[in-house]
Amino acid sequence: MKNAMNAPRKSQSLGSMKKWLRRARAAFAPAAIATLLLFLTPSASAEDWPRWRGPRGDGTWQAPKLPATWPAGGLPVAWRQKIGGGYAGVVVADGRAITMDRQTEPAEVERVLAFDSASGKPLWQCSYPVKYDMLGYGSGPRAAPTVFEDRVYTLGAVGHVYCLDAATGDVIWSKDCMRDLGAKLPEWGFAASPVIWRDLVIIHVGLPHGSFIAFDRKTGEEKWRAGDDPAGYATPIIVERKRGPLMIGWTPEHVVGIDLARGKEVWKIPYKVTYGVSIATPIVRGDVVFVAGYWEGSKAIRLGPELADATLAWEETKTLRGLMSQPLERDGYVYLLDKQFGLTCFELASGKKLWDDGNRLTPRGRNPQASLVWLNDGNRLIALNAEGELVLARVDPLGYHEESRTRIIGPTWAHPAYAGRHAIARDDQEIVCVELAPAETK
Repeated sequence: MKNAMNAPRKSQSLGSMKKWLRRARAAFAPAAIATLLLFLTPSASAEDWPRWRGPRGDGTWQAPKLPATWPAGGLPVAWRQKIGGGYAGVVVADGRAITMDRQTEPAEVERVLAFDSASGKPLWQCSYPVKYDMLGYGSGPRAAPTVFEDRVYTLGAVGHVYCLDAATGDVIWSKDCMRDLGAKLPEWGFAASPVIWRDLVIIHVGLPHGSFIAFDRKTGEEKWRAGDDPAGYATPIIVERKRGPLMIGWTPEHVVGIDLARGKEVWKIPYKVTYGVSIATPIVRGDVVFVAGYWEGSKAIRLGPELADATLAWEETKTLRGLMSQPLERDGYVYLLDKQFGLTCFELASGKKLWDDGNRLTPRGRNPQASLVWLNDGNRLIALNAEGELVLARVDPLGYHEESRTRIIGPTWAHPAYAGRHAIARDDQEIVCVELAPAETK
C-alpha cells in the first residue's frame, strides 16, 4: 500500500508510470483512480461526456481554460441539427454526440441519434415503435444514453432497453420491459439512465420482485433483480465501500442500498414522496448520502462500516426542497436548486442553510431546472438553466457570484454534454453545439 501511494516522478518512463498505476489500482477504489488519472493525463481538457452527469457520473468536468465572461455576441455555433421532442440528455464519446427523441409522423417511434461531435453530421439512427398514449409530459424520451466501450445503452420512456453498436447503431440486443417483463409505467415514464458495473447494465424500471434489474451488458441475459419498490425517476449511483461495491437508489418509497456483488437489497430508509417524484440522483460524500425532493424535503443518511449499515442522520422539510436539478458538493457544502428559493447553499453535516440566490440562476416557476456542473477543482460552475441560458458563476459559503450568461438553445430540461472545448445541448426542436473556448493556436 505504501509503495502504491508514492506517485511517479515526471522523469519516470511511461512504462514505469503504467506499473505504478497497476499497483495503485490494487490499493485504491476505482472512483479514486478515475479522479487521480485526471491529474496524470496531459489531455484532461479533452474529456468526453459518456454518461449521465459526465465522465465520473457526479457533475464534474475537467474543462479547458474558459473566458472570464461569454462574448458579447454570444457563443459561436459550431453546428446545429433538427431533432424531435424529448428530455433525454446528450452524451459524447469517441467523436459521437448521442441523444434520443420521439417522432409521431408517419408513425410514432423513439429514436437513438448519433452525430459527429465535431461537424454535426448525422452518423446513424436506431428507431423502434412506441405508444405513449396518455403519458404525462409526453414530448419524448427522458433518460440520457450511456456509452461504455463500443456500445450504447438506452432506456426509453415506455420501457424499451436497447444495446447498440456505438459505431453503426446496429441492435445487439433489446428488451421491452413492460411487454416482456411486467414493468409498471410511472406516471411520467421511465427516466433513469442505464448504469454500468463490470459486466452488467443495471436498469431501474420497477419490475415484479425487482425495482432494479441487471442484465449481462454483452448478451442481455438477466442476471438478478433487487428490491420490490415501484420505479421512480432517479438514476442510481455506485460507491466503493470497504466491504464492497454499493449501489444507492431512490425510489418513490425508499432510499435503498444494493450489494452489487450479490445483487441483493441490504438496507432501505423510508422516504415516500408525493406523486412518486423521486427524481434527482443522490449524492454521496464520505459516509453521507443526500437526497432532495420538493414536498418532503431533504434527507441525509449515514453509512456504517458494513454494507447493511445505514441510518437517518438528519432531515429538513422547509428550505431544502429540490426537484429535478442534481445537487453539487464541495468542501462540505452542498449547492441545491430549491424549488421555492433558488440555488441554495447548506452544510452537508448538519443541513444548516447559509444562503439562497433568490432565483437568480434560473427563474422561479412550477418546475425550475438548471443542470449544475463543477468546472475543474475550484468553486466555478457552469449551468444550463430552463430558459436555455448557459451560465458561468462562482459559489462558496458566502454566496452566489454570477459571471456571465448567454442563451444557446430554447427552453429545455435536458442536461447538456461538455466535451473538449464545446457544449452540446438540445430542446424539443434541435440539438446545437457551441464553442466555449477558442481553439488553441500553435
